[in-house]
Amino acid sequence: MKDSKKMTVKLLHWGMDHKADLIRICNGVDRSYLSDRMPYPYTEKDADWWLEMVREHDGVDGLFRAVAVDGSIVGSISLEQKSDVYRVDAAIGYMLLSEYWSKGIMTEAVRMICDEGFEKLDITRISGIAYAPNIASQRVLLKNGFIRECLQKDAAIKAGRLYDICLFGKTKAQ
Repeated sequence: MKDSKKMTVKLLHWGMDHKADLIRICNGVDRSYLSDRMPYPYTEKDADWWLEMVREHDGVDGLFRAVAVDGSIVGSISLEQKSDVYRVDAAIGYMLLSEYWSKGIMTEAVRMICDEGFEKLDITRISGIAYAPNIASQRVLLKNGFIRECLQKDAAIKAGRLYDICLFGKTKAQ
């Protein structure tokens, strides 16, 4: 981590008292490589729904954390445990306000949530995906011991454009 040595990166449990931060981040984050399932504009109703879902699932079949730098919430990160025969795997997802990119913040946040996930969830693996052009996200995963397992051709569509998707995996045994 280059710049984050000067900063304190913490993962916080999301709570209703963070609603304004959640709305600010979801409306302010660069959406170029995010899932379309996150509404825009992100409203108070959206935040209420998500925070209630987090209250029900956090620590049960997922981990949902606010990424804080020096006490300010600047992003979000989660592990969502899959179901059925894939229940030993969890999908990682993260977002960070662009003014905090390239400072090692998300690399540290991924390290922390993977450690917590392997400790608290009944999983043996964490999967991450990244759009092929999103080199920064791929680097975050690689720096955390994820292995690039495959390239899925034309696997996602965003803003009318097809993208290749890189699939990464990290096992508890690694």
